[in-house]
Amino acid sequence: MTNERDVPTGRLGRLAKLVGVGARTGAGLLFSTDGRRAAEHAAEVLGSLRGLAAKVGQMASYVDGFVPEAHRDAYAKALGTLLAAAPHSSWTSIRKAIETELGDSVETLFAEFEHEPFASASIGQVYRARLHDGRRVAVKVQHPGIDQAIEADLRNASVMQGMASLLVPKSLDVKGIYDVIRTRFREELDYTFEADQQEWFTRLHADDPAVHIPRVVRERSTRRVLTTELALGRTLDQVLSDDEASRRTYVETMWRFVFRGILLGGRFNADPHPGNYLFGDGGNVVFLDFGCVQPIVDPVLGWARIMHRAALDRDESGFRRGCAGMVGTNGGAYEDAVVGYTRRGFSPLFESPYRMTSEFVASNVREIQGLKNLMFKRDASVVGMPPALVFMNRLQFGFFSVLAKLDVTVDYAAIERRLLAGLDGSHDPPLSPA
Repeated sequence: MTNERDVPTGRLGRLAKLVGVGARTGAGLLFSTDGRRAAEHAAEVLGSLRGLAAKVGQMASYVDGFVPEAHRDAYAKALGTLLAAAPHSSWTSIRKAIETELGDSVETLFAEFEHEPFASASIGQVYRARLHDGRRVAVKVQHPGIDQAIEADLRNASVMQGMASLLVPKSLDVKGIYDVIRTRFREELDYTFEADQQEWFTRLHADDPAVHIPRVVRERSTRRVLTTELALGRTLDQVLSDDEASRRTYVETMWRFVFRGILLGGRFNADPHPGNYLFGDGGNVVFLDFGCVQPIVDPVLGWARIMHRAALDRDESGFRRGCAGMVGTNGGAYEDAVVGYTRRGFSPLFESPYRMTSEFVASNVREIQGLKNLMFKRDASVVGMPPALVFMNRLQFGFFSVLAKLDVTVDYAAIERRLLAGLDGSHDPPLSPA
């Protein structure tokens, strides 16, 4: 039985399918004891849609707290297929895409090329191949029609943007938030952009022997085809039974990767789902997929450094000032809620050594509801979120969920002290908001 599907590209058709899966999923959560059928239906529809719809399903499959605990196992099992075995495009359509993009036949471009993908995800699918010089490579090819599907989803999102603008304070700048989201997802359609980001992260982590990022093969890469060295390693599920010391070294490597990018480099990879990590010996981790990267620039970057330093010093008042400065709050209930929510997310530093748990991540997801309540109440203290922070929750929820699965106690503060030791803090903004 084949799992090949064309990507549906019609805006109204995609919207109807999403509305349908939402209604059926909601009913499954309300009236079912295990939610299995609703979860399987959600996986089927979101997988066939691919694009942004599949990304939502991927997050729901591994982020703790997205689905009620009673239905957690059913949804994790059903939606987990979106991480490893999503519906894929036919070899005929993929071959045509490769040859159109690279300007020659597959046989001329590659010495060997497997016709079955070993991974299929929301934007593209990945094949094993060999170059004529003997190098083993992974070739990621966009699903034909996925650009139209993404644009259809973004147009549907614009309708939601208009509705949200009527429900929350104007100061929240809903349009600005959606503009950032649109930009990031459109960038994911440009594999040339992804190649640039992949090489940037390679340079940033060049002196960390435990961080491995596959080298880009530029002569076999275009906007819709990305060829890299083939990465080898075990999956997250395969290392969960490793001894505690080994799992701890993996977590330490992953924390260095994320926060060196944020605090020293001023950008982060905002798509931390489990399929983007492979694990080797001695704490070595392979990091994959650099299509969704969020830059962080001053003044937000400076405020972020202040917050991290305050957390390392267990300076609650300094942390509050840094958080208020970064978000731009001016007191009131919203500032209290933002600081409380953010402070909770910094528990691994304030309370280091710290053991990340699924309940901790789920509680963070629940806590954000308090912020939403203030927005919908049109509280006067609500302010707009800096664009650089739009994807931060996606990073925190997803990344922390992965770390929770590894289930070890780690001295996160010690890792960050080493990262920040050589950083010149002279460019940080003052501790009091301007």
